[in-house]
Formats: sequence, structure tokens, C-alpha cells
Amino acid sequence: QVQLVESGGGLVQAGGSLRLSCAASGSTFSIYSSGWYRQAPGKQREFLARISLGGTTTYADSVKGRFTMSRDNAKNTVYLQMNALKPEDTAVYYCNAGGVNSGYWGQGTQVTVSS
Repeated sequence: QVQLVESGGGLVQAGGSLRLSCAASGSTFSIYSSGWYRQAPGKQREFLARISLGGTTTYADSVKGRFTMSRDNAKNTVYLQMNALKPEDTAVYYCNAGGVNSGYWGQGTQVTVSS
């Protein structure tokens, strides 16, 4: 059973930075593509970034240029470096492996950006 555990969330002022981590059981990220999503209260889940097995990254327009996704296969971990944070980035951030519909999800980590 694949397990994903996110960490690194917290409270930060606007303009600040955070780095989220998602640690997986086994060699999950060598088998599945992975992604980061977020969900703010009252809003639908939003795609943020994806990294393919080959290492190609794709970003949502809302975070392009501010967020960077990376992967360390040796540590079975993916990261989301978030810079220039805005209050509208406040949400619960989730890691995914294997796709939205049939993949695996972590429990989420709260990111709160104060103005």
C-alpha cells in the first residue's frame, strides 16, 4: 500500500517562502508520476504542478514562476518550493502519485499566508 506524507506547511507572511515535502513509502516516485494540488475552503481542488517519470515538470498558470516542483528518487520524496507567496495561496496542499482518479493522496498540509 502506497503511503504519502506531506510536511512543511505553516504560517508565512505574504512574499515569503515555504518548501513542502512529500515522502512516499517504497519507490513510489520511481513508478508513478506525481503532482501537487491544493484546496481552499469552499473551493474545488486545484492542480498546481506535476512531474513525469522522465522529470518533465508542468505548472498551473497561477503558480508558474513562483513554485518549483522537484523529486529526489533516492529519498522517495517530492518537493514543492513556493516563493513570493500570496494570501490567495492559503489552502491545504496535497501530494498525489499515480494520477487524480486512481492514484494515491497524502493527508495534506496547511499553508496559511497572511497579508
